Amino acid sequence: MVSLLAKVFIKNRDDVGSAAVRQAYGTLCGVVGIVLNLLLCAGKLFVGSISGSIAVIGDALNSLSDAGSSVVTLIGFKLAAKKPDPQHPFGHGRMEYLSGLAVSMFIVLMGVELGKSSVDKILHPSPVTFNLLSAAILVASILVKVYMSYYNRAIGKKIDSSAMCATAADSLSDSVATGVVLLSALVGHFFELHIDGIVGAIAACFILWAGIKTALETVDPLLGRAPEESFVQEIEAVVMAHEPICGIHDLIVHDYGPGRRIISLHAEVPAERDVLELHDVIDNAELALSARLSCEAVIHMDPVITSDERVRALREQVTALVQAIDPQLTLHDFRVVFGSTHTNIIFDVVAPFRFRLTDEQIVERIRADVRTLGDTYRAVVKVDKAYVK
Repeated sequence: MVSLLAKVFIKNRDDVGSAAVRQAYGTLCGVVGIVLNLLLCAGKLFVGSISGSIAVIGDALNSLSDAGSSVVTLIGFKLAAKKPDPQHPFGHGRMEYLSGLAVSMFIVLMGVELGKSSVDKILHPSPVTFNLLSAAILVASILVKVYMSYYNRAIGKKIDSSAMCATAADSLSDSVATGVVLLSALVGHFFELHIDGIVGAIAACFILWAGIKTALETVDPLLGRAPEESFVQEIEAVVMAHEPICGIHDLIVHDYGPGRRIISLHAEVPAERDVLELHDVIDNAELALSARLSCEAVIHMDPVITSDERVRALREQVTALVQAIDPQLTLHDFRVVFGSTHTNIIFDVVAPFRFRLTDEQIVERIRADVRTLGDTYRAVVKVDKAYVK
């Protein structure tokens, strides 16, 4: 149904990098979610009122909160599509992450309320009325929620939306919770066991877990998570395709919302080449990144000596020394300044976060190891951190 509606109402629906297309998908899924959740809420309230089941009524309230979540998601997509302004020069894309966080708070709130009602039902149990109409409505609810989870996840992946993936996770947990409610009704009817409150508590736990998990997934990009390894590899492939670039480092990806990334990196180039020619190569690499990855790209040019055999041999020796300390360590910006009394070997070392050695210990170890190459060698080392996986 959603795919058909997308074909009818969304122009250029495959251009998922477009803010207008993303907003159209968000609006469509939001409206469909509101309508379906309101219908489910009405059906469950009807079943809960005639059966006296606190678990079913709690499930109905959860569907009502899901309708509210769809409203929040819809508003989030609308705000995220706003163009940059002087106060927000990088746009408003993170509003989509905030809407996903708000959805998760809705989920947690309803889980808490259902848990409280379920505890009261456990302490004061009462029989639950069951009939075929109630079972049919609950089965229909499960099927609808599974469908909602499917289309929200499919479109969420298509447009890279954490808010829609959060909604998909919520819908899937709702289908499980409703299935548990249906099971309790069947057990109460056929075995006369009053487990409605217990089942309501189990459903509350499912809802709480979905809310907490969703919150963690939406907080990550707000805090500034590392980019996916596949994205980093794609950046490297695009940049390294431009001869004579011979290496990249200090890669940082800033995420201001889906489709709103800023990439900065350092590119090593032969110091012997013409600077204007190299500047043109760097410009072309920036344009290629922007076109390929729909991002803003800034590349800093680092000249390195590539034709001096002494420098090349020293780099190989120092690299081996650094790797011997730990294979996780890498080096870049390697330079050698030869002098009459001593030779400075200058470079940066990249160490992972939470490394077993402190930055000071790394520098001290490298300096000592470099001295083994010759008494005149002095290591001038700076320790960097990797901002990508």
